[in-house]
Amino acid sequence: MQSRFRSDRRLTMRMGLTLFLLGLLYVGFVAALIVLLKSWLLVVVLIGAMFVAQFWFSDRIAMFAMRGRVVERAEYPELHAVVDRLCAIADMPKPVIAVSEMDMPNAFATGRNPDHAVVCVTTGLLRRLDPAELEGVLAHELSHVAHKDVAVITVASFLGVIAGLVVRFAFYSQVFGGGRRDQNTAVVFAAVLGVSAAVYAISFVLIRALSRYRELAADRAAAHLTGRPSALAAALTKVSGEIARIPTKDLRTAQAFNAFYFTPATGREPGIERFFSTHPSLEQRLEQLGRISAELGEAAVPGKAE
Repeated sequence: MQSRFRSDRRLTMRMGLTLFLLGLLYVGFVAALIVLLKSWLLVVVLIGAMFVAQFWFSDRIAMFAMRGRVVERAEYPELHAVVDRLCAIADMPKPVIAVSEMDMPNAFATGRNPDHAVVCVTTGLLRRLDPAELEGVLAHELSHVAHKDVAVITVASFLGVIAGLVVRFAFYSQVFGGGRRDQNTAVVFAAVLGVSAAVYAISFVLIRALSRYRELAADRAAAHLTGRPSALAAALTKVSGEIARIPTKDLRTAQAFNAFYFTPATGREPGIERFFSTHPSLEQRLEQLGRISAELGEAAVPGKAE
C-alpha cells in the first residue's frame, strides 16, 4: 500500500545509485570468495543463509540488543494514540509498538517492510518530550518505515559486513604467518583480503552518505506530515542536548545501532568524522526544518536565528 508520506525522488535516486555501486563491488567480492573456496555453491549457500538471517530477523536482533519489549495499548495508551493518528494520516499499516527501558532519549524503527515493522522508543524519550515533540519523532520513524529505509540499508550493508568479517578473520588467524600454506594459496588469500578490505572501506563510505541523506529525507517527510517542523526541531535540540549529558561509557553499547536511531548516541557534535557519520549534523537538520517552517508559514524553529 502506498503511504501519504511525501515521495522523495532524490532519495530514490541516491538509493538506486548507492545500490548500483555496491553491486559492482559485491560482484568482485563474491567472485574472489568463489576463487578462494573453489565452490560457487558453498559461497552462495553461506551468503544466502546469512542474508536471510539478517533480513528476516534484524528486528528481533535490534530489539534484543536494545532491551525493547512490545507494549499494548492498555500499558501506553498515549503512545499508541499518537501512532494511530499518524498512521491514519499517512494511510499506512500500524507498526508494532515497543518501549526500551533506557534513560538515553531516542527512538528507532526496524523491520523488513511496513507490514513487519517495529517502532521503539526509550522511556528516557517519553519522559523528556511533550506530545507535539513526540509526534514529530514518531512521524520521522514512520517515514523510515514507509520508505523501506531499513530494508534498503540492510541489503546495502550486508556484504559490507561480510567483507569486514573476512578482513578481521584474516588478521586474527594470522593468514600470512601460517607456514603450512603454499605460495599460490597465500597469493589467493592476499587477493581476497585486498578485495574484502576495499569492499568494506568503499561500502562504509557509500552507506554512511546514504544514511545521512535518508535522515534528512525522514525529517522532511515528518515535518510535512505533521505540519509542525518546529516541534520536530525542538525534539532534535532537546534530545541532542540530553544525550550530550549522558556519560560516554553509558553510550558505548548503544552506538553500535546509531544508524537506526533518531539521533546518534555520540554525546557530541562530530568534527571531521561527520563525513563518516550515520546522521547529518544538528545544524544541518535544523536549517532544513527552518526552511520548511518558513514555507509553511510556521513560527521560527527553535535553535535557529531570526
